[in-house]
Amino acid sequence: MHRYRSRMQAALLPGALTLIALGAASALARPPAAQPLPVRHAGDGAFAALEHEYVTYMLREFPVVATYLGGATFDPQLADIDGLLRDYSPEALQKEDARLGEFRARFAALAPATLSARRRVDRSVALAQIAFLVHQHEVRRHQLRSLDSYTDEPVRGVDWQIQGMSTTGPATRGTDREWRAAIARARAVPAYLATARRQLAAGVAAHRTPDWRMLSAFGLESTAADAEYFGSTLGQIAAANIGSVHRDALLHELQAAGNQAAEAYRRLRDFVADTFFENPRASGVAALKSEYRADRFALGESEYDWALRNNLHLTGTAAKLFEASWPVVEETRNEMITLAQQIAAAHKWPAGGAGPETVRAVFAQLTQNAPRTDAEMMEGYRRTGERLVEYARRTGLFDVPADYRLEVTVTPPPLRASIEGGAYYPAPPFKKSGVGRFYVSPTGDDATELREEHNYAAMPDLAAHEGFPGHDWHYKLMTQYRAQISPLRWLTPGAVEDSSSMWEDSMAAEGWALYSEALLAEPQPGAPEGFYTPEERLYQLRGRLYRDLRVRVDTGIHTGRMTFEEAVTLFSEVVDFLPGSCESGAALKLDAKQASCKAARGAITRYARWPTQAITYRLGREQIFALRERAQRELGAAFSLQRFHLAFMRQGTIPAGYFSEELLRALRATAP
Repeated sequence: MHRYRSRMQAALLPGALTLIALGAASALARPPAAQPLPVRHAGDGAFAALEHEYVTYMLREFPVVATYLGGATFDPQLADIDGLLRDYSPEALQKEDARLGEFRARFAALAPATLSARRRVDRSVALAQIAFLVHQHEVRRHQLRSLDSYTDEPVRGVDWQIQGMSTTGPATRGTDREWRAAIARARAVPAYLATARRQLAAGVAAHRTPDWRMLSAFGLESTAADAEYFGSTLGQIAAANIGSVHRDALLHELQAAGNQAAEAYRRLRDFVADTFFENPRASGVAALKSEYRADRFALGESEYDWALRNNLHLTGTAAKLFEASWPVVEETRNEMITLAQQIAAAHKWPAGGAGPETVRAVFAQLTQNAPRTDAEMMEGYRRTGERLVEYARRTGLFDVPADYRLEVTVTPPPLRASIEGGAYYPAPPFKKSGVGRFYVSPTGDDATELREEHNYAAMPDLAAHEGFPGHDWHYKLMTQYRAQISPLRWLTPGAVEDSSSMWEDSMAAEGWALYSEALLAEPQPGAPEGFYTPEERLYQLRGRLYRDLRVRVDTGIHTGRMTFEEAVTLFSEVVDFLPGSCESGAALKLDAKQASCKAARGAITRYARWPTQAITYRLGREQIFALRERAQRELGAAFSLQRFHLAFMRQGTIPAGYFSEELLRALRATAP
């Protein structure tokens, strides 16, 4: 999933490849010369000016988001943004909420009737973004407990800076100005973390504290790792990349700033240990003081429903999603069981029993056909990518140019600490240069990892989700049309990815990637069984099962319908087809069950921290299918799947609920 990364066992599918368009003339590969949205309605001019002012302000308030989006080039006022960190102080947030209130009033004052259809959508998006931030500060008061935001933002900010630095030589990157921005950001860390301690202390007084799992993972573990990053790793990265004549001076300044940042992280760790822990060296909940041992991750039903309406632009409720989710899960599981039985029979493999046992037995067989080395793994992904693009050309799913090239990128050493398995990084949309990359991390020729995560049957679904026609195709096309996509549709209010995130963008981005997986399973002209072989299709169904179950789990744990441990057991039983409680000593005697429960616990921990993000995959995919079905019904013989896909992707990363009617009107208006 574009910026989200983890191992497959943690229920996040790693990806495979980067797709690089080389410039053939094509409706998808190279759009007409992009022009700003035309002013056609009386209010459009005023909206455009307000929008630019608003986006500039948002990027200024969220410097790490600005780095992720390439915000330094959006407006001259943001030239120094890559050297800054967010100000979470109570005084700054109070001023921010007041300014957001002013923006809200100004957007609301623009009568929808005076705006073009696209700008009416943008107005609604802006109002939802503002409502989210004010609600987060004033109602949820999340700043009192957002420990992961505090620990992650500085590291991510510098990490993304380095990824986006200019190439300055065959083995060097980063201009003096770019490295000085990284130094400035490192220098900002001590004050930033002092504010974090102040807010967390206020949270203690207000009885709004992080969940004990977050206190352990981010308060103790991440702070130690982050101190190591700033105190040691960052200097090593710089030494390997700076090629300037001022190299020695830059390294000296960076190391000094890094040492100060590392010490600030150690102070934050000491604060967390002293405030919340009885014995920081112990493990589990017993390590904490008694008053901080209770589960505190649940968002709550009313808050969850509010997020569905405001953040994801959905009309349902958590209760309805929870109840409706189980039949969906059962349908996918049953489909997997039936397919596994067919595969076992075709290969004359021992089925290992009936039902779930057959699925496990078939997966065990499929892991035997795997790369033996990292080099073979990378070549496998390259061949898989070639198959995917050739299939799209042959069946007409997309208009893919003849010289479109697929490339697998080995994760460079500086990024391997933050990329486990694989990760897709889109190009910053506000920059005029740069290309999205999908990094695949080497395993060190680890035979188990190659079999379990990168076997040949698993590769196609992973490549479809992360590469083509998933994230990479989606983001590259949006970037090419960026002048025709409102800049506020690129914003990720709150944070790019942590517990402070709105997750507005995830409905479109993850929904599209999951839709892409399913699209390849559909019959096409000349391909009655779709793209996948039966063995590959089984992995595609497993990926779907993950996302189906997430709706049940996420709505369950955040509304009190399911405990954390119940969710862990359910995840292990459903996804890995392994019966038995993850709290049962007897079940955990099995190595497979023990590994399954560990992976399930990691997945549920993520969902507990990121309420509503986990549901965006399946719900986003369903929105695309529903919209496609409506378009087919309304257009009849004039419906074109290529045109529909292009029209959808050009909307940017906002939920389809905002633009479905506009998209349908546009398709009707341009139908042949």
